Amino acid sequence: MSAPRIGVLALQGAFREHVVLLRGLGADAVEVRTPDELERCSGLVLPGGESTTIGKLLVSSGLDTALRGYEGPLLGTCAGMILLAREASDGLPGQLLLGVIDIVVRRNGYGRQLHSFEADLELEGDAEPLHGVFIRAPPIEEVGADAHVFAHLEGEPVAVEQGRAIATSFHPELAGETRVHERFLERVRTAGAARV
Repeated sequence: MSAPRIGVLALQGAFREHVVLLRGLGADAVEVRTPDELERCSGLVLPGGESTTIGKLLVSSGLDTALRGYEGPLLGTCAGMILLAREASDGLPGQLLLGVIDIVVRRNGYGRQLHSFEADLELEGDAEPLHGVFIRAPPIEEVGADAHVFAHLEGEPVAVEQGRAIATSFHPELAGETRVHERFLERVRTAGAARV
């Protein structure tokens, strides 16, 4: 059985680390910049970066429309989480939000670049902490009834899932942490089996 083809949105931001990590987990990870490239992927990672810039590049590339029709599993980290959210409490007028996960986030709420930090997080169902890197990270201010929190930082939600999507405030890929991506790849495998 061939490895699933996983796209990593490569318009701006920290996408290369996701590609390397996914390949290390046995996935066929490819950079995605066009709707045609997205169409050939079984799942998509939306990486960290600058959410408003990524949103504008999604629109100019036509990927915004393609993403709205895309049915594969999604993983959003940091800025990617903002794109997947229902609302950004401090979002700019017209900022692109896909509304895939019922959460409200606040851009850069953990502080500017110089306030970046690393922390061990409480991971649901696992005694071993999940290590996360927070860089201009967005806190989750509100979690809707359909979204499920699976990791916390000092009691605050930092990782959520809903249906086919997973989102984190932090960068697991920068910590060399594989468990979030493994969770995502399991969704890809399940979705593929359901389509067969």
